[in-house]
Amino acid sequence: MKNWKKYALASASVIALGATLAACGSLTGNNKKSATTEDGKPIIKMYQIGDKPDNLDVLLKNANKIIEKKVGAKLDIQYLGWGDYAQKMNVIISSGENYDIAFANNYVINAQKGAYADLTELYKKEGKDLYKALDPAYIKGNTVNGKIYAVPVAANVASSQNFAFNGPLLEKYGIDVSNVKDYASLEPVLKAIKEKDPNVVPFAMNKSYGGPSDDFDYVAVDGLPFVVDLKGDTTKIVDRYTIPRYVENLKTLHKYYEAGYIPKDVATSDTGYDLSQDTWLVREETVGPADYGNSLLSRVANRKIDIKPFTDLYKKNNTTQVANFVISNNSKNKEKAMEVLNLLNTDPELLNGLVYGPEGKNWEKVDGKENRVKVLDGYNGNTHMSGWNTGNNWILYINENVTDEQIAQSKKDLETAKESPALGFIFNTDKVKSEITALTNTLNQFAGAINTGTVDPEVEVPKMLEKLKSEGAYQKVLDEMQKQYDEFLASKK
Repeated sequence: MKNWKKYALASASVIALGATLAACGSLTGNNKKSATTEDGKPIIKMYQIGDKPDNLDVLLKNANKIIEKKVGAKLDIQYLGWGDYAQKMNVIISSGENYDIAFANNYVINAQKGAYADLTELYKKEGKDLYKALDPAYIKGNTVNGKIYAVPVAANVASSQNFAFNGPLLEKYGIDVSNVKDYASLEPVLKAIKEKDPNVVPFAMNKSYGGPSDDFDYVAVDGLPFVVDLKGDTTKIVDRYTIPRYVENLKTLHKYYEAGYIPKDVATSDTGYDLSQDTWLVREETVGPADYGNSLLSRVANRKIDIKPFTDLYKKNNTTQVANFVISNNSKNKEKAMEVLNLLNTDPELLNGLVYGPEGKNWEKVDGKENRVKVLDGYNGNTHMSGWNTGNNWILYINENVTDEQIAQSKKDLETAKESPALGFIFNTDKVKSEITALTNTLNQFAGAINTGTVDPEVEVPKMLEKLKSEGAYQKVLDEMQKQYDEFLASKK
């Protein structure tokens, strides 16, 4: 899918603004004194998103040997599942639970609410080493009201959208993707697989698909269609549904839906289309320099994945907020928590032991090649942590299958990536909260079917825009956003 697992939360709707918290009542607050080890070292409690590794106890045992020695603390990681994370973290935050570190949920909104600790001063001492390792774009994109509340995982500070093709199926059926450059040019490829293997979904997506990708900077809270068009007038905030080329791409998706290239139940389906299986031919994936071209996707899929980028590499707010860690404002161990995060992002032995797993069982170093590793039979999805949401990807060992050309291209991509003019613009929703809720309710009636190609956009987009604009909230939100954006741009001069 377009946003793979690591972008799942970033594409969530605005329901978090008014989410009901009672549903997760099993998680209760705890403001007691923080736990310590038998010898009095603080235990740093960290909430992480995703599926818990089967060998988490082994990973933490090895990690804590380093953490206890260098920081004088012990790390306790508790995983919350993909589907539950947002809701459970809302409960944890609202209850005032005494935790230390968490994968950020609804970063900007919760930072504005005071849920997260201000790290501005902590970066000067406990976090100074990791601060030096961060691309300045990360600081710009995560500064809220002049303060920084996040420790971002340094990885793909810039990224592009790519069509990702199932390599074995391309080879099996002799399908050529060399001419693919946009949605329209996908048609011969989709037609070919439909004819050659009807059991394969030509264009894999599900209800989380947020619509065609483009060179937009989504400056609004998640779910709203307001963007800065990076190919248009970058001083204006516009509704993506009013941009002609976006509507043309929606029309193309609808054409593909009618032809059977997109699943008929796409607007309601949760089907994930495993990367490693032959159930799909093409999907959208977000790729950046730290992925070394198709290397990461191919390693995760355990098969060749061919990629074709169709947007430019940009540094944007959403690329800088993909994997943020925060320290709770209720933490009794803010300084130690920052020391732990600093170590996770600067100590290669610690980070690689978590992301690759136990040395000798999951991986081994390649003789004569600095920082190159070979993964062993023990390395699989359940025996290590993910790189994208654990720590600084640039100190991870590089898989032996990554070519020197891919490494050189990665460096070039980082150097040449464009920076969105809107990077650092954080929309303050205080004056239009009720209006945003109203817009969200209306959008939820239309957007899912429109974005997935299920309905004819020439009919449904005008109908949706008419309803949005008739409510009054639409223009009020847009005007407030433009006002704040004008002030932001003026402050940069």
